[in-house]
Amino acid sequence: MDRASVLEAVGLDFDHDIELVLAFLNTCDAEKGTEALGDHADWQRWCTERGLVVVPEVEAAREMRDTMRSAVSCGMRPAGFANTTWPVQVQLRNGVPSLVGVDALGSVLVAAARLVHTEHWDRIKICPAEDCLWAFYDRSRNRSRTWCSMRVCGNREKARSWRERHTTA
Repeated sequence: MDRASVLEAVGLDFDHDIELVLAFLNTCDAEKGTEALGDHADWQRWCTERGLVVVPEVEAAREMRDTMRSAVSCGMRPAGFANTTWPVQVQLRNGVPSLVGVDALGSVLVAAARLVHTEHWDRIKICPAEDCLWAFYDRSRNRSRTWCSMRVCGNREKARSWRERHTTA
């Protein structure tokens, strides 16, 4: 049994990890021009909506988010938090130890680490549309998805490309 199967067997919810990491990565929205980590009140609201313990360091959260988004954009594993020290707890689930974040940022880091460890991290991508840049999870079989939404961003890019080809010809 591989390590992902073992972790799934003890009840770790990868969908929850994926949703949490994506929500964290998408705390900045290029299309709407919003920043959910603008100040401590915004950060507190984001944490409360997800039932997470608020950590006062909104700057640390913003820095970690930007580091993680850079790693995703470059197609790399998030080496930026390899040297990060953040409090976590070890819990036993069905006799298997698992890490649990003690606060919001710790929870995000633990979720991201589990995604890296189980090879789900490589499916997290950033939409290349300059006016979007939304983080999404590629559920395609061959991991070839490019756009967050083919109907919106993909269609806009195809239309833009078609116009460029036909107006210069």
